[in-house]
Amino acid sequence: MRPILMKGHERPLTFLKYNRDGDLLFSCAKDHNPTVWYADNGERLGTYRGHNGAVWCCDVSRDSGRLITGSADQTAKLWDVQSVITTDPFMELTSAIHVKRIAKDPADQTGESLLVIKGPQGRINRAIWGPLNRTIISAGEDSIIRIWDSETGKLLKESDKESGHKKTITSLAKSADGSHFLTGSLDKSAKIWDSRTLSLIKTYVTERPVNAVAMSPLLDHVVLGGGQDASAVTTTDHRAGKFEAKFYDKILQEEIGGVKGHFGPINALAFNPDGKSFSSGGEDGYVRLHHFDQDYFNIKI
Repeated sequence: MRPILMKGHERPLTFLKYNRDGDLLFSCAKDHNPTVWYADNGERLGTYRGHNGAVWCCDVSRDSGRLITGSADQTAKLWDVQSVITTDPFMELTSAIHVKRIAKDPADQTGESLLVIKGPQGRINRAIWGPLNRTIISAGEDSIIRIWDSETGKLLKESDKESGHKKTITSLAKSADGSHFLTGSLDKSAKIWDSRTLSLIKTYVTERPVNAVAMSPLLDHVVLGGGQDASAVTTTDHRAGKFEAKFYDKILQEEIGGVKGHFGPINALAFNPDGKSFSSGGEDGYVRLHHFDQDYFNIKI
């Protein structure tokens, strides 16, 4: 499996997202400029310019027409994917979840929030829609996962402190069918939770902080990425950073392999919706696009 190296960012990567069809890959980084690529060959399509701070996350509409990005400049921006034009700068508040209505016509778009959910103390690092979009699931610095009613903003459930993460939750990814989701934490573990009941299903233990998580839509595989901060890496030991994407059997919770290559911690992971390739983004500023060999689909434990 030879990865395709995609060099388009000048600063560390923070987030990766495929569109629903799996033909486009969107990357975010600390260089202020979200970028879109062809997912099959790694060719860069374009860059979205307009943020004045690191871009932490993004999402793309089902029809691949709109892209939304969240940035450290305290705005979220909505973009037309094809014309690469920003249509509206949003949020001015920190530690809150803002629910926006996306207009079909960009000319009708406003920055008004349908709902503002006041978050807990500390940064909310990730928020995703729950089943049927009736809930919003959030996680962040205080290590608690919360489920909110997406209509009223009412807090419905919180994760159990005993079975939950012990340090900041850095990443959150939901399964293809939305029934469960995966969280990664600086406590060197990842956990799978039920999307409706918030009951803990599985725990994956690793030897380094987890910055990024992803679940295969095709096989029962979980991928974890992370590593030490660059300042903590020694130059003497070539394995000191442990900068590889580690694959785990989703059911048995055992490590089944790894993909090395990054020269810094892995901050972002994403699976193509067809399950035949995945991409990783690192502190080294590279996106690595990996198309699986046939051997991968025959892994047996």
